[in-house]
Amino acid sequence: MIPPGSIAIVGAAETTELGVIPHLSEIGLHADAALNAMAETGLRPGDIDGLACVGPMRPQMLAHYLGLTPRWVDGTGVGGCSFMLHVRHAAAAIHAGYCSTVLITHGESGRSRVAAMPRLIEPGSLAGQFEMPFGPMGPPTLFPIPVLRYMKTYGVTHEQLAMVAVIQREWAARNPRAMYRDPITVEDVLNSRMIAYPFRLLQCCLVTDGGGALILTSADRARDFPTRPVYILGSGESVETPMVSQMQDFTSSRAFRVAGPEAFRTAGIAHRDVDHLMIYDAFAHLPLYGLEDLGFVPRGEAARFIWDRNTAPGGRLPVNTNGGGLSYTHTGMYGMFALQESVRQVRGTAPAQVPGVRISVCHGVGGMFGASGTIVLGRERP
Repeated sequence: MIPPGSIAIVGAAETTELGVIPHLSEIGLHADAALNAMAETGLRPGDIDGLACVGPMRPQMLAHYLGLTPRWVDGTGVGGCSFMLHVRHAAAAIHAGYCSTVLITHGESGRSRVAAMPRLIEPGSLAGQFEMPFGPMGPPTLFPIPVLRYMKTYGVTHEQLAMVAVIQREWAARNPRAMYRDPITVEDVLNSRMIAYPFRLLQCCLVTDGGGALILTSADRARDFPTRPVYILGSGESVETPMVSQMQDFTSSRAFRVAGPEAFRTAGIAHRDVDHLMIYDAFAHLPLYGLEDLGFVPRGEAARFIWDRNTAPGGRLPVNTNGGGLSYTHTGMYGMFALQESVRQVRGTAPAQVPGVRISVCHGVGGMFGASGTIVLGRERP
């Protein structure tokens, strides 16, 4: 096991612009984020010997474009939480001596579709054979399958599900880079256009352009950089199924239940130690599953926990403080932006800064509950 705190994030930056960026291609977004991260650390391309990114962007394409000669590469792609897995794998690679400085990048022209590569469901894949013939049109029509069972099992109301979006908009209002900042009410959410029952428009993620980048190195080297290091205390990862219809339990994610506890175990922390939490929120139900599967609240109580404003500004467990995928940004794969906010909160530089954040947990999902990655970040090295 990697000793907690032995690897640090020394660079963390997003693209210069977020939201609608019609003048940059996807590789240009990767490069913009990477150069911003390198600029804050004072690194040049020749200083980086590890590279990770997720398809359709391939490491060889990005390495050539940026002028890198890596000794270690990772092209793991499991959806929006791929970046959590990249952080975990990069930490292991640095600890093993395969490389010393790793750049992890993301860039996606989700809205403008400038030089964007198509993401098609192959007819011969499991989903292509056993889900697509029945007519679903992507995540908005696939995610309702488990959430309807969850709502019926635990008696969750539409008003409670709407409250997730309301509170995350409150956080977004404090963030100048958030795409949507105007306050909304439960009534606004429930009156917004129906997309796929039970999801209304304001319960679905944004569709934006943007990207981000992280730079990791050993904690011993971190003191040589001008930025405040953020230490990787623990991590976890898992996968379940590429077909949401085949989940083991519609009211809980098996991948969540493996990745989350593994991250807590390797970090050696308890829930009471966590000051800040990011839960990937492509749709409004995901924070409910995250809170329960990571063990922050008992089964079936997450909706009430959020309704009672425990995750809101001033609450006892601040969640998704950048505004999340519902109000901040969502390019298609959101995990990088959740990691960026966890880093900012631990550094003490977030626009909606939570006082005294020492430990942040960042939890992601890939596909429709098909994968998960969890990273525990700390302000201090144990």
